Amino acid sequence: MRKYGLIGYPLGHSFSKDFFSRKFASEQTDAEYMNFEMEDVGKLHDLLMANPSLCGLNVTIPYKTQIIPLLDEIDEDACRIGAVNVIKFIHVRSGKPRLKGFNTDVTGFGRSIEPLLNETHRKALILGTGGASKAIFHGLKRLNINSLYVSRKTHESGVAYNAITPQMIEQHTVIVNTTPLGMFPHTDECADIPYHLLTSGHLLYDLIYNPDETLFMKKGRAHGATVKNGLEMLILQACESWNIWNM
Repeated sequence: MRKYGLIGYPLGHSFSKDFFSRKFASEQTDAEYMNFEMEDVGKLHDLLMANPSLCGLNVTIPYKTQIIPLLDEIDEDACRIGAVNVIKFIHVRSGKPRLKGFNTDVTGFGRSIEPLLNETHRKALILGTGGASKAIFHGLKRLNINSLYVSRKTHESGVAYNAITPQMIEQHTVIVNTTPLGMFPHTDECADIPYHLLTSGHLLYDLIYNPDETLFMKKGRAHGATVKNGLEMLILQACESWNIWNM
């Protein structure tokens, strides 16, 4: 039986485990998907030794960047983004498998947001500067949208929340939340942006999918903005992970 899994810490409820377990059952695939909660990414070698039938891994916070030095190679997108969320095991005739890193977040996000875009969406604000934000930046770049990072402190490629001006909101009609603010159970939280300046011409995309509608999305919808959560992105990136493991 082939084995796949997810590494990160903490894991808690796992979308990936539920998704792949249902996929394997419905398609009668002889495989299983497991959660591997690791407090230290340096324990990857021990995990591989204990699970010789592993064929692939997904990577989540906080290891999307930390995992890179432990891999044998990474593809161009992952290198450009500086974050990995998929590891393909390339088995050789003898010795341990080679580990190659990929980033499917950029593909999943791009395919998910593209149908919502129009000619007015040319600039974006990316809330947060973590590993996921890098994939979003490159996903938007592929769609010819220039982005500005927003964080608690001034960023070399962006601004602090308290430095957002009305003009920025007017020009940056796409706003993507890559922070955990608003994720269950902290559903009463959201990024500190001037929501009252939003219009029907704005598109708010939240990478969070639990709850279905975050406070960030609710505030955007209240001002006429188009809103979407990250569930479809997760599904699309998971499907791309499967494609990579089997190519």
